[in-house]
Amino acid sequence: MKRFYKITLLISIVVMCLFLAASSALGQGGSDKWKIGIITNTVTQNEEEYRAAQNILAKYGEEHVIHMTFPDKFMDEQETTIANLVSMASDPDVKALIICQAVPGTSPGIDSVKEIRGNDLLIIAGQPQDDPPVISVRADIVLQLDEMGMGYAIPAQAKAQGAKVFVHYSFPRHMSYPLLSGRRELMKKECVRLGLEFVDATAPDPTGDAGIPGAQQFILEDVPRMVAKYGKDTAFFSTNCAMQVPLISAVVGTGAIYPQPCCPSPFHGFPSALDIGIPEDKKGDIGYMVGEITRIMAEKGMTGRTSTWPVPVSMMFIEGSAEYAKAWIGGEFEEKMNITKLMEKFKEYSGVDVNLTKLEEGGKIYDNYYVILMDFLNF
Repeated sequence: MKRFYKITLLISIVVMCLFLAASSALGQGGSDKWKIGIITNTVTQNEEEYRAAQNILAKYGEEHVIHMTFPDKFMDEQETTIANLVSMASDPDVKALIICQAVPGTSPGIDSVKEIRGNDLLIIAGQPQDDPPVISVRADIVLQLDEMGMGYAIPAQAKAQGAKVFVHYSFPRHMSYPLLSGRRELMKKECVRLGLEFVDATAPDPTGDAGIPGAQQFILEDVPRMVAKYGKDTAFFSTNCAMQVPLISAVVGTGAIYPQPCCPSPFHGFPSALDIGIPEDKKGDIGYMVGEITRIMAEKGMTGRTSTWPVPVSMMFIEGSAEYAKAWIGGEFEEKMNITKLMEKFKEYSGVDVNLTKLEEGGKIYDNYYVILMDFLNF
């Protein structure tokens, strides 16, 4: 741990020297320049986030956008995350940092950045993995999926799609997580309120003896059993990412209902389940993916039976926040946190209404930490 902080301090000192030298060299001549630094996972860890940053880079060019990535093993290589954040902040033309996902290493990285730049940077952190009290005092704006809000939204969407039964697939390990188990309890209560029958179904844990193949095979076999028992107007939801592809395949095969993946996005589960090939020039193209899914669902007689959020939320966090940061840099508004303007940028990106709510946890309300829900896209 001591070695970790010594390296962090050394990085900060070196980059501070570089920053001061660069600032002196630029003088007044660099005052009209601006850049946004974006740091994401690699394409291996999360292609959506990587593509979103590349979209902003392609739109504004290297003269205005710096895109860096976390190491794949970010838990073990937090020093690299800190170094990359400090590297971007060392460029005096960088006026804003967008960090998504805000993986471990982000908070000490922001501390090091502020040693160099003070509070003159706009810092937006998406999908943080640090606790709210830790990240909220460091970033200017923190953004996260409203997981608990989905406890209300998903059953309501299933009801709107014509569901009479709601099947919730999970396993003990996931249900040991307070957030996921709490959401399930909300779903149960909401199903009662809406007149839906709630079925609590236990699936194999993908990390168990049977692995991911065993869990996926169970879903492929169990969904038809559930439909035979409860009928086609049965909605299915699973808490596990690896189960989404077989779940979508089985739902489409049986004509059942699928309100959304565990991580709402047109890219999550749908391309593989529907065997959609993505040309190189269409990678990260949301419109193309939505069009293909809609076409295939219509061909299979499934129009209106499947849905998700219209855009991957992490992509919106990155691209919408970049537009917000550009507007802030351009002087459209002075305060770092202007939620009306942020919601406006998110709506422009997603095409639907976006609901941002202040996080309340443990009796404390975090004024700069917002959780998000958005309207569904029906295929």
